[in-house]
Amino acid sequence: MLNLNVDSFMVEFKDGSIENVGAPNKSASAKLFDVEDVEARAFGDSQVKLVASDADGNEVQVALFPEQAEAVVEDVEALREEGPVFE
Repeated sequence: MLNLNVDSFMVEFKDGSIENVGAPNKSASAKLFDVEDVEARAFGDSQVKLVASDADGNEVQVALFPEQAEAVVEDVEALREEGPVFE
C-alpha cells in the first residue's frame, strides 16, 4: 500500500500539459507498506539507491550518499542487537 501525502501542491492541466503552479512552499511524504521486494544497488558513481516495491506494483526509490547508507546499516545492526524485531 502506497500512502502519498502532498501539502500545498497545485498543478494546472492546460492543452494536454501539466504545469506546476502556486507558491514554492510545497512538501510531500511517501510511505510504502507491505513491501515484498527491496534491494540496494549502485546509483551512478557516488550513491546507493534503495528500491522497495509491493505486490500492487507501487515502488519507492531513495538515493543515498555513502555516509547516509552506512548510517542506515548501523541503525539496522543496532535493531538486530537491541530489540525483538529480528527474533
